[in-house]
Amino acid sequence: MPALSSDFLYSLNLGKRYNNAFISQRARQKLMTSDREATLIIAASERDANLFYATRFLAPDPFIFAEVHGRKILVMNELELDRARDQAQVNEVIPTSKIAAKLKARGARSIATADIVDFLFKERRISKILVPANFPIEYADGLRNKGYQIRFKSDPFYEKRMIKTKEEVEAISETQRETERAVAEACRILKKAKIRGRYLIHEGRKLTSEFIKQIINVTLMESGCIAAYTIVACGKQCVDPHNQGSGPLLANESIIMDVFPHSTKTGYFADMTRTVVRGKASDRLKKIYRAVLRGQDIAFKRIRDGADSAKIHEAIFQYFEGLGFKTGEMGGRMQGFFHGTGHGVGLDIHEPPRISRGRDVLRAGEVVTVEPGLYYLDAGGVRIEDMVLVTKTGCTNLTKFPKVLEI
Repeated sequence: MPALSSDFLYSLNLGKRYNNAFISQRARQKLMTSDREATLIIAASERDANLFYATRFLAPDPFIFAEVHGRKILVMNELELDRARDQAQVNEVIPTSKIAAKLKARGARSIATADIVDFLFKERRISKILVPANFPIEYADGLRNKGYQIRFKSDPFYEKRMIKTKEEVEAISETQRETERAVAEACRILKKAKIRGRYLIHEGRKLTSEFIKQIINVTLMESGCIAAYTIVACGKQCVDPHNQGSGPLLANESIIMDVFPHSTKTGYFADMTRTVVRGKASDRLKKIYRAVLRGQDIAFKRIRDGADSAKIHEAIFQYFEGLGFKTGEMGGRMQGFFHGTGHGVGLDIHEPPRISRGRDVLRAGEVVTVEPGLYYLDAGGVRIEDMVLVTKTGCTNLTKFPKVLEI
């Protein structure tokens, strides 16, 4: 039999609810609208990647973004109003003062953010709101008190963010080129440093982690990139993967440089790690370095659309174990390979998917890091990190910087 039309079925449902099969078109539209859900984000887009992704507008202070029936709406204060109208990729920009004036005309004495949102949504007959998981409880409580149903969605809030466009891949690659330039400058100084006993000497002084980080960060800043928490760790400091490093850099010891800036122009991050030794590496450190390089190759050969990230991670872990590089607590410290193999990169430095013991499935168009590492107190640490673009049949390495242990 012929399929019933959606309009006919809708009328039947309305008849059951209201005992009126001939409800007016206007009332029907009102009911349909009231059942719809609006997306709401209130944040500063300079610090909230979801908001920047939705609007392509950077602002240092919080503002209101709503998506209602497919229309993107910003509510902006006067300071950012004209810039938002010029730059934001939205359908409508409403001045906060315009809504505030209407609320005051109705007798409101003080106006909170929740009041502004309430006015916006009541005009559009919205009663249900979808928000990201980091939505401020202050606003959530205020809107619930006004009768709104709120549900949150964990990241990825916008699934489309995971699959990078050609332009996004180009932006990430551009930031990576600047990252490589900064690390090259750091390596140049390390290579020029003199070895005196245990220490590296640059221009008559002990070369320090702080100095190399300054070189990297300033070089990036000159290129329009901002780096935070850059890691330049040496020797036993390397055994803690997130130790930013401090003090003198030592000759014949591993030096891990992990640099992950974002571009001030595009907002996109890059991420790269290299491990070097100024001088001579121990035989054990050389063996560890070769193992980590091989661990990267294992990932490169397995990454493709549809790949199980947990299996990639496990293959590297088992390879290390098979070489005798055990993982676990030893001498009161975690040693071995005790972090994930990689993570997504984009408008955040850590995005889905993860290449780890979780069960993420990789998809073509994602940009992920590949960064296995081994860390031992008797040898130091080694981590090597590239970024790759997942493709239908494999992956494309977006990182061009060479991998050399001794410099």
